[in-house]
Amino acid sequence: MANLKKIKEEFILKLNKKLNLSEVNLIKSELFGKNGLVSSEFKKIGTIPEQQRKKFASDLNVIKDELQELINSKINEIEISEINEKLKKEKIDITLPERSFFQGKIHPVSQTIDEISSIFSEIGFSVEEGPDVENEYNNFTALNTPDNHPARDMHDTFYLDEKKEKLLRTHTSPVQIRTMLKDKAPFKIIAPGRTYRSDSDQTHSPMFHQVEGLHIDKNINMGHLKGCLNYFIKEFFEVKKIKMRFRPSHFPFTEPSAEVDIGYKIKDGKIVIGEGNQWLEILGCGMVHPNVLKNVKVDPKKYQGYAFGIGIDRLAMLKYGINDLRAFFDCDYRWLNHFGFDPLDVPTNYRGLSR
Repeated sequence: MANLKKIKEEFILKLNKKLNLSEVNLIKSELFGKNGLVSSEFKKIGTIPEQQRKKFASDLNVIKDELQELINSKINEIEISEINEKLKKEKIDITLPERSFFQGKIHPVSQTIDEISSIFSEIGFSVEEGPDVENEYNNFTALNTPDNHPARDMHDTFYLDEKKEKLLRTHTSPVQIRTMLKDKAPFKIIAPGRTYRSDSDQTHSPMFHQVEGLHIDKNINMGHLKGCLNYFIKEFFEVKKIKMRFRPSHFPFTEPSAEVDIGYKIKDGKIVIGEGNQWLEILGCGMVHPNVLKNVKVDPKKYQGYAFGIGIDRLAMLKYGINDLRAFFDCDYRWLNHFGFDPLDVPTNYRGLSR
């Protein structure tokens, strides 16, 4: 019995020291392993006199349970300590300042396209799109463009093959041809998108953006065209009155054809649209040529219509005071941050197009 108490006291002292998990497991093995001290004492039970055997076994079980409880408690203590230490090391310092981030802006061209689409949708126009790579027929022939027209020359058009059958579209009018070929009259569409011409300076780019409109129906005349453009220009520039004049012009796909000028004046170094006695060309338009209607299997005796083409980049420059077209394509974040728009502020007529 004295030996059991000595074992108990010795290992209680060991377990009260600062130990790691491997050291505790080693103590556990010394006590309860195959040849451990407590295990060896259990093997002696058969050699103890019968009258002392019961008490010896009882005392041995008590000491065994006490030591096992101490060992389990020590293991639990060590595991909790290790977890707390790990949490302490991985703790996030919430007092640190947050990381800064940059919010993107909508490009003025994209904003202008959204504004144009919003305005025309209010008066019944739908938006149609087409491929940038076009065939010669849709881009020229179907639009009544003569074979000797300067627009067909290589110095003005980007051809993609030697036969001049594939090209980068020079306007979005081919979208009108595609729409009229696949659907039946009446038509009331706008076609915004990228266009390409061999030209580059402060106000011209080899790639630029246009929107072209088409309205084909019975009994359509120049009065409808004028009313449509008058409404659009006032809404786009957000003015109540607009001075507008139609100058006779020539386009292969319209007859009669006109170029539209709007009145403006310079005030404090800025262009003020809708006022003054100076004139600024803004778009081309006209009544759709009968030959164009015939080319898309529409009867010109039954249906008439008007078409117009507007430079989107030019509109954006006028409205938002941008004086160099090339800046649109420089990918300068500082410029975009200045002229760009909130991505969540979608333009609508009733909330205001631009704010």
